[in-house]
Amino acid sequence: MRRKETVTKVTDGDTFETDKRKNAVRLADVDTPERGRRGAPEAREKLRNLIEGEEVGIETVARDKHGCSVARVYLGRESVNKKMQDKGKE
Repeated sequence: MRRKETVTKVTDGDTFETDKRKNAVRLADVDTPERGRRGAPEAREKLRNLIEGEEVGIETVARDKHGCSVARVYLGRESVNKKMQDKGKE
């Protein structure tokens, strides 16, 4: 079941915060460069342009060791995970 939440902050190219969660949300099956690595600012900006300030649907599929949700995320009917995977191939 998808939970609708508003994205308040994009922290990197595969992680963001929402208005309803204490812990961040990570995009499932998406691996972008971490902060300080080459390509990290571009990945963060791409995700920010897609979802920051938007209401998204979140389907949690797991939790990581830090308690963050690992999720499939949707903007309307479009998969944010897929869009970020596709952007990595550009």
